[in-house]
Amino acid sequence: MKRLFIIALSCFLVFTSFSSVFAEGDNSTDTGVEVNQGGEEQAVKKITILHTNDTHARINEGKYDGMGLAKLSTLVKQHEADNANVLLLDAGDTFHGTTFATLEQGKSIAEVFNAVGYDGMAAGNHDFNYGYERLLELKEMVTFPVLSANVIVEETGELLLPPYMIQEVDGVKLGIFGLSTPETHFKTHPKNVEGLEFTDPVQAAQEMVAELQSQEVDVIIALTHLGTDASSTDTSIKVAEGAPGIDLIVDGHSHTEDNIGESGTLIVSSGEYTKNLGVVELTFDENNELVSKEGSLITKEDATEVEPDAEVQAVIDVITASQETILAEVVGSTSVVLDGEREQVRAGETNLGNLITDAMLNETGADVALTNGGGIRASIDVGEITKGEVITVLPFGNYIVTKEVSGAVIKAALENGIDSYPDAKGAFPHVAGIDYTIDASKPAGERAVSIQINGEPIDLEKTYVLATNDFLAAGGDEYTMFADIAIKNEYPALDEVLIQYIQEKGTVSPVVENRITAINEETETEEVTEPTTGIYIVVPGDYLSKIAVKYNTTWQELQKLNQLDNPNLIFPDQEIIVPAE
Repeated sequence: MKRLFIIALSCFLVFTSFSSVFAEGDNSTDTGVEVNQGGEEQAVKKITILHTNDTHARINEGKYDGMGLAKLSTLVKQHEADNANVLLLDAGDTFHGTTFATLEQGKSIAEVFNAVGYDGMAAGNHDFNYGYERLLELKEMVTFPVLSANVIVEETGELLLPPYMIQEVDGVKLGIFGLSTPETHFKTHPKNVEGLEFTDPVQAAQEMVAELQSQEVDVIIALTHLGTDASSTDTSIKVAEGAPGIDLIVDGHSHTEDNIGESGTLIVSSGEYTKNLGVVELTFDENNELVSKEGSLITKEDATEVEPDAEVQAVIDVITASQETILAEVVGSTSVVLDGEREQVRAGETNLGNLITDAMLNETGADVALTNGGGIRASIDVGEITKGEVITVLPFGNYIVTKEVSGAVIKAALENGIDSYPDAKGAFPHVAGIDYTIDASKPAGERAVSIQINGEPIDLEKTYVLATNDFLAAGGDEYTMFADIAIKNEYPALDEVLIQYIQEKGTVSPVVENRITAINEETETEEVTEPTTGIYIVVPGDYLSKIAVKYNTTWQELQKLNQLDNPNLIFPDQEIIVPAE
């Protein structure tokens, strides 16, 4: 997208001449002729608002993500070819969420968004994840305004960010203001927004409408990170109801696909992760009066045959290559193999699962931490640990969140994760702060027994603070018992927290502590007619789960068979009892 010139005015006002920039190219503005009811011809102008939200740094096309920003950029250029009157806006949660972003604290995302040609964005709660001081630095890196009219620096009483901008598009003046969710106080780490006040979005919107009307704009657009969730105190729907005069709200935060008419205001949202590109067509008469507004989505599936924008893809590729040095950075070391083997983490306790959940407790101060074995994707060998290795173990960029839950909910969660035991399941619950036993002789739903939290029997009616990842918190892996419970606080991504924890420890030596044990009713064989065990000699590079795979068993069975206190500590030439082949 051709870059608009932005001139700062008082109170952070930004004013540009959109049409004059495009007059230099071959594109023509979409100014047509319509016939009114009296048979008279009327000149019309059409302006296209393209929008995204909650991209969470998912810049690449992916199975569980969207079309990616390179394809999205191609779609933007296609719209510009049809009509030069195009604005591209983002409703926040932009600078954080994947390794690509966090390795450079958002700088990489700023560069890609500049390449795509965004014209403005609102500050979402996760845009504060590096601390608000870093957000101010990122604001200077992008070539478009980062807006919010309701975030105040308590010490000075001044707004942290520009509250609005005005852009002139083909003679039409558009006033665009930003709003950030007050939930940011607990949906990023509190230290990231220390010293900031998030004011009432409705009141801020009322003030912005009055200000923009005094500037004689033709249309008012709210670029908001509020969402439409009924469980939220502040929503874009409440802004539409409480601040008359807003023509369009481009929203984010709830990760929903919205196209809602409310109190004369159109509220739109494009979902998440570039799964869609939102499109709003605004039509104006010859007096620059807004006569129609229509929202739609271009889906990831619609873009299957779209070619990625080569220029944007080149920017992504260069950044990705440059990050290899960062990924090689050593963050600590381990004196034992950290077991993240698929067949182990999906069926039982491992020392790596314990390390991860310990890091979660350390970060949050929760009573209990729980994460799913399916989210642990690799092992780490003895020796130095690099950032890249940690990210390979935890590649999804999931955030840690806390929720206040009852003991009954915790038990239900455990039952969900172990209902297939001893068969492997991605939902298998790795834990800290809690011990439990799996009784596989009982039916699913009744298998979690002898549950203790911090050494005390679980109280099913008591409220505990649970730390988990945002995937499970939203009901993923069938943890539906978490889905409707409000989030208490949000924290950095799992990989970031684990890296920091390892850095603090220097060298880690986690062990299997019998946080999770299993009992089975098995019929004993009265007469043994042939040997049931053999001997295996450990060679360099072996670890218990690796040996277990060779003999079609589990490391837990080998630990029991060999009476090993520390299953992660075996030595070359050591004799290990194994099942007979």
